Amino acid sequence: MQTVKSLAGNALKLEEKIASRQARVGVIGMGYVGLPLAVSFAEVGFTVTGIDIDARRAREINAGRSYIGDVDSAHLKALVEAGVLSATSDTSVLGELDTVNICVPTPLRKTREPDISFIVAACQKIQEHLHAGQMVILESTTYPGTTEEVILPMLTGSNLKVGEDIFLAFSPERVDPGNRHYNTRTIPKVVGGITPVCTRLAAQLYQTTIHEVVPVSSPRSAEMVKLLENTFRSVNIGLVNELTLMSAKLGVNIWEVIDAAATKPFGFMPFYPGPGLGGHCIPIDPHYLSWKARAHGFNPRFIELASEVNRAMPDYCVERVTQILNDRKKSVNGSRLLVLGVAYKRDVNDWRESPALDILQKLLALGAEVAYHDPHVPEIQFEGITMKSNELTDDLLRETDCCIIVTDHSRFDIETIAHKTSDILDARNATKGLSGTHARITRI
Repeated sequence: MQTVKSLAGNALKLEEKIASRQARVGVIGMGYVGLPLAVSFAEVGFTVTGIDIDARRAREINAGRSYIGDVDSAHLKALVEAGVLSATSDTSVLGELDTVNICVPTPLRKTREPDISFIVAACQKIQEHLHAGQMVILESTTYPGTTEEVILPMLTGSNLKVGEDIFLAFSPERVDPGNRHYNTRTIPKVVGGITPVCTRLAAQLYQTTIHEVVPVSSPRSAEMVKLLENTFRSVNIGLVNELTLMSAKLGVNIWEVIDAAATKPFGFMPFYPGPGLGGHCIPIDPHYLSWKARAHGFNPRFIELASEVNRAMPDYCVERVTQILNDRKKSVNGSRLLVLGVAYKRDVNDWRESPALDILQKLLALGAEVAYHDPHVPEIQFEGITMKSNELTDDLLRETDCCIIVTDHSRFDIETIAHKTSDILDARNATKGLSGTHARITRI
């Protein structure tokens, strides 16, 4: 990768502002990525402005109330009261900022094609207020080439030269919500700039708060890094989910097999089956890569097959529930079912893309009386349906024909639940070690 011996002009001024913490930092998108990042910059002395089109988020931040599990409200309030962190939905503030990090959603369209409309909208607002000496860094997950093919033309149309007047880079977010060991500051940060100067300045900004920064040769490489990471997970989860289906046919306990295989000290990394993929990354990011690959005439077979297997897991869970009820000479229609956990992963309140939604919808369509309990998610809305979390009472458990453990929150007292209900379908191996006088337990 190219190196830069010295800086001059706008680059030197920005470098000096970053080093002295005089740079005015902005973050667009105050969600699971943007708010923790804004907090991290404020913690090291920058004056930070969070920007979000949702005015309610801005009000909550300015009141010191966090709606993100990984950000403590008391800490957020202290930063706000110290005057180093504020939020707004007024994008005109972009004209006052020296650096802007874009942390907006990148969902999939119904056709499973990338939707980068939030990125484009953010860049249009930046374009209106772009000025010499400003640096823009995209963090939103996207397909390789987005920074160079979409954002660069938008920002250089004003006769400002990238690498001299303005600076542009990509640095993939790597947030793992609910992870108490790895957070914004401890997860290494990959950075790829349009020019070597862009890479250097972006790396210097992140180095003020993040323990390790990893420069790469281009934004395209940095974009590919994130997609490789999540495609790696998707494909391996797809593999172990397929082995789970196979093991059920063979009469083998897949959980026992994985635990035994994990004792090998080399050449094996354990992945675990589940009810399907959820969250804002793994179910979505591989499709960004496969879409781009197909646009270049390449057929991404592993990615597509893994997605097919993973998307089928909610159906498999419903089939297992049907079998459990049939063994009791019951039908799904009219049975009382309880889904435990609707968040997409343990101990978080994020239910985006959660497989629980598919499971709930399919069971309701079959005529079941379905309730859910999740201490982190008080209410969900999907497909025109609104459901509220039920209190986990003894009566609810006794009246339930089958409990389905979709998300194994640490707050669940699994042993007590197993004592007070008749049947459990365990999609997370949360009941490991339970037997005897407990409920009849079926693991996927």
